[in-house]
Amino acid sequence: EIVANFISGIILLFERPIRTGDWIVVGNTEGYVRKISIRSTQIETFDRADVIVPNSELISNQVTNWMLRDPWGRVIVPVGVAYGSDVEKVREVLLQAARSHPLVITEDIRVGPPRVLFRGFGDSSLNFELRVWIADFDHHLQVLTEINQGIEQRFRDLGIEIPFPQRDLHLRSVDASVSGVVAANVSE
Repeated sequence: EIVANFISGIILLFERPIRTGDWIVVGNTEGYVRKISIRSTQIETFDRADVIVPNSELISNQVTNWMLRDPWGRVIVPVGVAYGSDVEKVREVLLQAARSHPLVITEDIRVGPPRVLFRGFGDSSLNFELRVWIADFDHHLQVLTEINQGIEQRFRDLGIEIPFPQRDLHLRSVDASVSGVVAANVSE
């Protein structure tokens, strides 16, 4: 195992599939590469915990490197609206929220412009996705938060409702001593 980690460390240092500062995902570990040494790699998680990963895991397992070629990345914003909402108005609000954010790439031939997809009909909502490319993936959580805030504010201004899950309860039989209490509570 030590030999495998040593050889894997040499491969990592020469091939450079990951570099210091890259944001990677390996197994259940996600974070920034802080140090690559001969036997292991130090990854700092978003909770600022340091995880030491044997280099053989980085060579033999699947690794997602979000920053290998460039700092760009895609952010997906899922949005659900109430049934009966104006679908075209929802689409316009989502696109406007994307275009107004300074880190969202709106025009570049290497990536597409912001896009809205109507993903389907959910239990309680019409489900959409806003997909955008951003210039610096290090800020993807901040961008997601700011876009969500902009969407929520605009929905509130336009009266577009974001639904909450609703369930109907059908009782087949109710004890007579309870039925009066249930009927009184339901009518309130």
